[in-house]
Amino acid sequence: MYVFIIDVVVVEKYVPNELMKLFVRSTYAVEQTKDFTVKSIIMQRRNFVKSVVLSATGAAVSPGLFASAKKTALGVQVWTIREYLKKDLQGSLARLANLGYNELELFDYNGTYWGKSPKEFSKMCNDLGLTIISSHYETGRHDNAKGTLLNGWAKAIDDAAEMNIKYMVCAWLYKEERVSMDLYRELAGMLNKAGEACSKSKIQFGYHSHNFEFPPIDGIVPYDFILQNTDKNFVKMEADLFWITKAGVNPVDYFNKYPGRFPLWHVKDMERGSEQFAEVGHGVINFDPIFAAREIAGLEHWFVEQDQTSREPFESLAMSRDYILKKKYAR
Repeated sequence: MYVFIIDVVVVEKYVPNELMKLFVRSTYAVEQTKDFTVKSIIMQRRNFVKSVVLSATGAAVSPGLFASAKKTALGVQVWTIREYLKKDLQGSLARLANLGYNELELFDYNGTYWGKSPKEFSKMCNDLGLTIISSHYETGRHDNAKGTLLNGWAKAIDDAAEMNIKYMVCAWLYKEERVSMDLYRELAGMLNKAGEACSKSKIQFGYHSHNFEFPPIDGIVPYDFILQNTDKNFVKMEADLFWITKAGVNPVDYFNKYPGRFPLWHVKDMERGSEQFAEVGHGVINFDPIFAAREIAGLEHWFVEQDQTSREPFESLAMSRDYILKKKYAR
């Protein structure tokens, strides 16, 4: 059983000949036992109530006077809860919001998101206090799927613009797309073209790496080739801190070599020994020097992601959240 308790703070503001009272309300949900003993507070302070307070004469106070403080950005790539989204889309998104996550990176666009039109899905997120920052896409070279760089890209851009998405990211290359430098040369041209098209709608295009871009092919490191052969304004990079580390590379070295090219990060950790995925702060990756380089990297948004979990993924996301907040990485 949950009882909602309203905590009312009265702030008095004196103005000539009038006294106005601003009521700032915040709600806590308190879990109670049958004998009404409070066991635990399970929700954090909620959003300030946005309201217009009237003076005694009936004049409206400027809404700007009550603007709430800027939220701490906590991002998540929803791939982490992919199986849950299939079963209960709205409920799963609500669970993310209740954990304190408020920025999303999406995937699985095919003209819709999990059967919802872009407008419907965007409204669902907005109603939950979730801001969609970025979305993942594929090239379309593998299967010519709808909503990829090669099939329906103009429509994908229009849908992203309607949803106020800031970043569109090429997320993955299938094995047959990465076996030769000729394929990477083709890819670089494709990324430039996609990025230029995005720029016309004021959307930033990017490329998300794994570890397969780092072993040299014909003496060339494909990841460096992509960075050197794409327009730095049209194509930014999403640094996946797990996969870069797994490739045996220090991400800070790349931030220094290509400053400003890494506005997006995937923040994920690696288990000691197994090199499998771990909750952030519970593995071997030292995030302190990485986050210390956020300015030179050009970091704007980051997303917690855990491709696989040994526990319920929402529990894993809570553990990662707690570590990130403890370390004050979030801003």
